[in-house]
Amino acid sequence: MSAMSKPLSGAECEASSPQSAGPRQAAITASDLCIGYGDLSVIDNVSFRIDQREFVSLLGPSGCGKSTLLRAIAGLLTPTSGSLQLQNSANEVTDSKPRVGLMFQKPLLLPWRTTLENVLLPVEIELGGNRVSSIDEARAREVLSLVQLSSFEDAYPKQLSGGMQQRVALARALMSDPDLLLLDEPFGALDELTREMLNEELLEIWRSADTRLKTIVMVTHSIPEAVALSDRVFVFAARPAKLAEVVPVELEHPRDLESQAFAKSVSYVRRLIRSFS
Repeated sequence: MSAMSKPLSGAECEASSPQSAGPRQAAITASDLCIGYGDLSVIDNVSFRIDQREFVSLLGPSGCGKSTLLRAIAGLLTPTSGSLQLQNSANEVTDSKPRVGLMFQKPLLLPWRTTLENVLLPVEIELGGNRVSSIDEARAREVLSLVQLSSFEDAYPKQLSGGMQQRVALARALMSDPDLLLLDEPFGALDELTREMLNEELLEIWRSADTRLKTIVMVTHSIPEAVALSDRVFVFAARPAKLAEVVPVELEHPRDLESQAFAKSVSYVRRLIRSFS
């Protein structure tokens, strides 16, 4: 089979990831999904399934609705019509999404709080502002260790580089020990080398047995990043967003970013996006 096979379409989009060894449990299922703001249609009749243990990237022209879709999955936006369901680890369909982590392009750290305190912020909010427990603090230190920031728990954001601030934001998103992690261009503002390093660390965290994390959905404008990380790439047409192609990436990890197979995969996805822009 070639490094990049023919894009999936139709009923194939509903199947498990092309890298599946057997049947997988769905993580996210959308059916005839539409999202709009008043008379403005942003997402138009989109259907897909993303499985657990799958990494999917969303690619498409700027403003086509990728971030809108991500926010709908997170429960921050209500669909105009259609259905959008999440499957939790207890094998139950739920609309409350109790195990979802969300990370944005900017770290959004509070400058008056230390690294450890920023990571603990979601727990404090959940507790209504009450003091966190020693168990929560131990958990925060565990996730800081996962993102290689154990030595910086007392540092303030102004004392951290951009890459380190993004690591703090990632640790904060992992604090709830999510099954599903939603990433909205999380490393887009970083230099290329730092971005590649954080991408590698993200894959290591996803594959480790140290978290519950099963599924990652990431919005990106970087085609190489999408091909480097993903099991499948969802290519969207211009707004109102339609799922134009679903591209399986059949390169084994760790992926050689200098290989001819990787270059061909990137080129193929780039041609697709240009054709739908």
